[in-house]
Amino acid sequence: MAATETIRMPLGFIAPDFSLPDAVSGKVLSLEELIGAHATVIMFICNHCPYVKHINKQLVSLANDYMSKGISFIAISSNDAVSYPDDGPELMKVTALFEGYPFPYLYDETQEVAKAYHAACTPDFSIFDKQLHCIYRGQLDNSRPKNDSISNGKDIRNVLDAVLSGNAVNQQQFPSMGCNIKWKKD
Repeated sequence: MAATETIRMPLGFIAPDFSLPDAVSGKVLSLEELIGAHATVIMFICNHCPYVKHINKQLVSLANDYMSKGISFIAISSNDAVSYPDDGPELMKVTALFEGYPFPYLYDETQEVAKAYHAACTPDFSIFDKQLHCIYRGQLDNSRPKNDSISNGKDIRNVLDAVLSGNAVNQQQFPSMGCNIKWKKD
């Protein structure tokens, strides 16, 4: 699988609305009911990607560290589950429970949400302020499955700390890298 980077685009766009089923609870959840008091982190992930597997523990740690501070985390899988059955909702639930995801893991079967967010890879991260303006599109940190760096969530932690302290978010942002989203064939 070729490594794919986050699509670079100007910050400030408003988070597109969505309503998607949560793989764990089965409930349809909307962006409106999931947004955080201070910021919302939207992550496009999947079950089978080695880049996501590499950071799963850090995603859980990050969410556990910041959710109580008014930061919301939302994970979305948009991969074609017909061609990639490991990424279907039944196994999403298994993964979410096994990893201990403290955030919803939503299934974007139509892939319309991934397209609306210009998601390109797994993992693909965007952070939105309390007015849902995008303030960050980039990497979790500089760790990758084949380098010696341990995932610490540094880049996203720096953004969230800036938001919580009322400071400006650093505009130098490095794209995330991972497996390309598995788009359905037309």
